[in-house]
Amino acid sequence: MKHRIEHPRGVSVARVLVETLTIPALLFLGLLFSFPMAFHQPQPHHAKLVIAGPAVERKVDTALARQHPGGFDVTAVTDAGAARRAVLDRDAVAGFAATGRHAVLYVAKANGAALEQALTQGFTQLAAHNHQKLTVTDVAPTVSKDGLGSTLVYFGIAWNVPGYILATTLLRAATFNRRKKLITIACVAGLFSLAGFLVGAGLGFFPNDPAALAIAFLLTTAVATFSLGMAPFVKHFFPLAGLGLYIVLSVPSSGLVPVPLLPRFFQGLHAVMPLGNAVDALRGVLYFDDAGVLRPVLVLCAWITAGTVLLGLDAWRHHRMAAGRSAQDEPEDIPEPPVEDPSVEAPAPTALPVHPHHFGEPLPMLEGTVRDGEHQPVRHAAVTVMDAGGRQLVRTTTNAHGEYAVTGLPEEYISVVVSSPGRDPLVHRKLLQSGVAVRADFTLHDRHTRTSVPATAQHLDLEHARHGS
Repeated sequence: MKHRIEHPRGVSVARVLVETLTIPALLFLGLLFSFPMAFHQPQPHHAKLVIAGPAVERKVDTALARQHPGGFDVTAVTDAGAARRAVLDRDAVAGFAATGRHAVLYVAKANGAALEQALTQGFTQLAAHNHQKLTVTDVAPTVSKDGLGSTLVYFGIAWNVPGYILATTLLRAATFNRRKKLITIACVAGLFSLAGFLVGAGLGFFPNDPAALAIAFLLTTAVATFSLGMAPFVKHFFPLAGLGLYIVLSVPSSGLVPVPLLPRFFQGLHAVMPLGNAVDALRGVLYFDDAGVLRPVLVLCAWITAGTVLLGLDAWRHHRMAAGRSAQDEPEDIPEPPVEDPSVEAPAPTALPVHPHHFGEPLPMLEGTVRDGEHQPVRHAAVTVMDAGGRQLVRTTTNAHGEYAVTGLPEEYISVVVSSPGRDPLVHRKLLQSGVAVRADFTLHDRHTRTSVPATAQHLDLEHARHGS
């Protein structure tokens, strides 16, 4: 038995290549430019400094402006104690005080060893020029296993990227409604935050402060919730949006290179991206006595809120679509259709020969029988499967027993159109789910007897495919 498969018209090799290569090419270009631009030559850009004494502040500001134009924003404070306090409060990355031939530089290694070294080198030269002896005081030292002050970034990445992967897997969970997906995100985020904290604190990579658990939980939840919410809106560009947000833009602006040493563009990204704000909050709770934690926590909560709002908008959109259909066509208990996740490879829709399944052969996702008004099989009836947008996925014909079978279909609502010369065509609407073989049987009536056909046989048949049905 041979089956005739027709592909949608107008599809060319060039179009397929463009659709296939667009996302990888954009990600390649993003990675190619973002990482080198952020990391190739770290130098201060508007780093905030405080100087004890207005007279000293003017001298230091003039010297730094000559050596690093635009590198530092200098502010005067009353004394050395105020300079030290500004660093601890995270109002400045360094504080400087000079009296006679003695000078003190207050820094925080928790902000990153590269920043500490750059500041120490610059102020050592400045003190030497003024014939002063410089003392460097670290007001926020890191633990011994975090010599570079960047370990928190690595843990942040570990809580960041899996949140996106969690969302991609939940997109395939057709039997989960939105509430169940959000509960799953909360549970997994709690598990990941606990596991990461136990590893980090237990092995001495960062201080043992349980407040870090809350930051880790917010980060994973923010990424997963926003990813899940944006998926129905970005559709085929979901991998580009997810990887672009959480890797291409997030990692360079995360603080792996201290933020004051990044170009202004990446400093701006750091202020809004979930990863950068989570790293800021972690540094605050672990090394700065909770200073500067409120703002990044609010940003993470804003990402969670935005994701929840997007989920609500998608639910409202589906509700409006459902309200446009009659209750007779669409029962109320049908769950939301799963969102197709283009980051997961799916097989191409394909017609299958109808015979008992053998090991190693693909299982049908859709099968059925076409009969006439006298319950006899209709041979060579045309069976066309279309997606929710009306795009033809595959076309085949029935065998001598009136049977057909198709696999490789998307997990969503599909329409099955059956027609045969001299008979009225019929359309059934089905919801396909992973691991479930859905049946769509048809009874085609001759055109001259259509007036005797019950009305229920002529409208769309929409039913939910359940396991075991």
